[in-house]
Amino acid sequence: MSAGLLQACILIIDDLPQNVRLLERVLRKSGYYEIHTLTDSRLAIDVVARISPDLILLDLEMPHFSGFDVMDQLRPYVAAKGYLPILVLTADADPEAKRRALSYGAKDFLTKPFDHEEVLLRIKNMLETGDLHAKLKRQNDVLDHKVRERTMELEDARVEILMRLAIAAEFRDDDTGQHTKRVGATAALIAEELMLPPDEVELLRLAAPLHDVGKIGIADSILLKPGRLREDEFEVMKRHTLLGALILSGSKVKLLRRAEEIARTHHERWAGGGYPLGAVGEDIPLSGRIVAVADVFDALTHERPYKAAWPVEDAVAEILHQRGRQFDPDVVDAFLRALELSPRPFEPLLV
Repeated sequence: MSAGLLQACILIIDDLPQNVRLLERVLRKSGYYEIHTLTDSRLAIDVVARISPDLILLDLEMPHFSGFDVMDQLRPYVAAKGYLPILVLTADADPEAKRRALSYGAKDFLTKPFDHEEVLLRIKNMLETGDLHAKLKRQNDVLDHKVRERTMELEDARVEILMRLAIAAEFRDDDTGQHTKRVGATAALIAEELMLPPDEVELLRLAAPLHDVGKIGIADSILLKPGRLREDEFEVMKRHTLLGALILSGSKVKLLRRAEEIARTHHERWAGGGYPLGAVGEDIPLSGRIVAVADVFDALTHERPYKAAWPVEDAVAEILHQRGRQFDPDVVDAFLRALELSPRPFEPLLV
């Protein structure tokens, strides 16, 4: 027998001390040394939790708690452990008792009086099975870890690709490529103030940078034109919302679905008159309403080909002026709370 099996922790539960001594003597003579015994079945649960046995030899007929009672109480522990073989000791050869024991979690039976060789063979077989279960569990744990690790790598790669796509679009009119990140960060701060769930805040932080990805399809003569656009040029510029939504459309990935929603709606206006849909109020998705504020704040406070950067105070005043007009009042209020709560308001977002 392998040394590993002889190191197994075995618990004997039987109310008759002579049975316990007999089994313990047989086991020790065969080389098992971590043997625990118990004659009061009421203590079984506490002892099992303390010593975490690899095998339990359990008598069925005991005062206080029968073997059935003990197995019933052990169900949650066995389920959590994954595998705990129970070898039932019984003088009752009744098939119904055996069926009931099996239904309670027993793996095998020993009929009293014991045959020493049979005792050792059944214990050996059950410990070998338990060892195989343990090895399989360790292997599955390793595989699960590798799968989780690979899944995280793929998710990180997917997010990075999307961020690079956002930056590629943003380089068209922002040679720092930082506008997308700042809008994502500001949108997340607003979402937190609106008490959105953490997973939704993170989703918004990742999706918001793709709001202007449709700019890829706008000609430089319009996108980079200094000064005010003509009406026909502005109509072309408006298309970036639909182009962005088209680029991101049709995905089963939640992040891309949220990004599509934002790309399409971040130029809608709370009181109407926005584009491309002319939606009003809560018909505009919350993600679009949040990014509308974040996008305008960042655009105002940073230089563009057609304008100089505004002071933060002037940008905040303009957003407040547009409360209930261009912007959702609740979103503006959340933006202002985030601004007030920061010891150095939005400083990282102004770089």
